[in-house]
Amino acid sequence: MSQNKLKLGIPAGSLQQATAELFKKAGYNITFSSRSYYPTIDDDEIECLLIRAQEMARYVEQGILDAGITGYDWIHETEADVVEICELLFSKVSRRPVRWVLCVPEDSPVKTVADLEGKRIATEAVGLTKRYLARHGVSAKVEFSWGATEVKPPQLADAIVEVTETGSSLRANNLRIVDEVLQSTTRFIANKPAYVDPWKREKLSNMALMLQSCLAAEGRVGLMMNVRLDQLDGVLQQLPALQTPTVSSLSDAEWVAVNTIVPEAVVRTIVPRLKSAGAKGIVEYPINRIID
Repeated sequence: MSQNKLKLGIPAGSLQQATAELFKKAGYNITFSSRSYYPTIDDDEIECLLIRAQEMARYVEQGILDAGITGYDWIHETEADVVEICELLFSKVSRRPVRWVLCVPEDSPVKTVADLEGKRIATEAVGLTKRYLARHGVSAKVEFSWGATEVKPPQLADAIVEVTETGSSLRANNLRIVDEVLQSTTRFIANKPAYVDPWKREKLSNMALMLQSCLAAEGRVGLMMNVRLDQLDGVLQQLPALQTPTVSSLSDAEWVAVNTIVPEAVVRTIVPRLKSAGAKGIVEYPINRIID
């Protein structure tokens, strides 16, 4: 058994399940226990610790963890000096970036950030908000919000800076977006000493490769078909290929096999066109990973 160990932070809370699902697709099975902050993983060289994403970058920077998964927003909030191994475009709801936005009640007279001079702003991201205000030359009182930030205006705050993916919670609380403070995506990070260590760096690089390959494959499927040579050009014109389709010879010299990868959403549209163009034996198959 290897004596090397990689201490890996798994984000607790909203990203926890999405992270576990991504790791499973990449070949790593993470199991959570309701009574433990130490998830198990089917890799003897990795030790996992469940940590809030808000704290992850700080613990990685300090070397308590070698690496972890967190948002760019929390790296920015804590000003942690860490290595960003790669960006992982996934979240609890979608693959879109989350947005930190400055919001006020619908009937508020505030139109721009300048209108908040001397006002009170509630947020969980105090550092991020203060730096945003400083960039705009605005002086306002920024207070840490322990939760339910959307309900604080107008009685407890004049405005809030809150994170959103869909905006549904903001609309439900009659809030209006004044400005976007920051866009954030999930990042795979490491501390500098860990990334210099040859064994840990290779381990992290391999892990990043597998995680990114799974994300690259999301929403894509493979298509295989047989095509007569004299109809090949017409068939290829129907294919929005990820790369140049693979065309292989068959035992019958008048036919070839075509293999390609397409967005799953277009399959229902292009398969009838492929058939009309002359493709035969069309087979759709799942794609688990795409590695360039």
